[in-house]
Amino acid sequence: MQTVRLNKISTKAPKQFNKEKTKAKTLLILKELTELQNLLYAESKHSLLIVIQGMDASGKDGLIRDVFSAMNPQGVQVESFKAPTSKELSHDFLWRIHMHAPSKGMIQVFNRSHYEDILITRVHKWCDDALAIKRMKAINDFEEMLEVHNHTHILKFYLHISPEEQNERLLERLEDKTKQWKYNEQDLEEAKLWEQYMRVYEDCFNKCNKVPWHIIPSDQNWYKEYLVANAILTTLKNLKMRFPGLKK
Repeated sequence: MQTVRLNKISTKAPKQFNKEKTKAKTLLILKELTELQNLLYAESKHSLLIVIQGMDASGKDGLIRDVFSAMNPQGVQVESFKAPTSKELSHDFLWRIHMHAPSKGMIQVFNRSHYEDILITRVHKWCDDALAIKRMKAINDFEEMLEVHNHTHILKFYLHISPEEQNERLLERLEDKTKQWKYNEQDLEEAKLWEQYMRVYEDCFNKCNKVPWHIIPSDQNWYKEYLVANAILTTLKNLKMRFPGLKK
């Protein structure tokens, strides 16, 4: 895999992409995804784990709402990983993650994930480089185990926004009454550590890439949703699933 340099990757849609036409394509994709998710659930031979990472205000919550809300809720689960509890900290760092790995037939979405333990922890020096390297090896082994032993197909998305767009969205949370509940003063402090976060993200992409990362330009939500939905569609189509026949 080519070395990832985030400052070399655009955070916007290419100029040839038309917003309205792309949104129309996304609607068609979502309709097809609904049918494929039903097939995944019925066949129950595979599972899908979707990892969503990104800086604060990169649009993780909105992406989950807009891409997955049309699917059958019986077949989709979402887990948001926040600061670990004291009980979780008493176990290995993957303990709280593994219990949410998807069973066959299910789509599991991680809003943040096991990668937090080599991202924010490194930026704030709670995890030194030597420990981070050990954790990255454990993550690679964990993801390989899920794929090999449980037919879990993993899609990893990094929502790539610019610092200017992040600042605009964070300030909007102060002004828009419908978004004030999202406001966290600490987010503005974290935003000051942008360069440190970019370094640890790049290290993560370059060392935890046995399952490849999708770097998703995310300054425009309509383009972000299209790319993610299309990647999921391609993955599910490639499974060549069939509805099971009558049980004997």
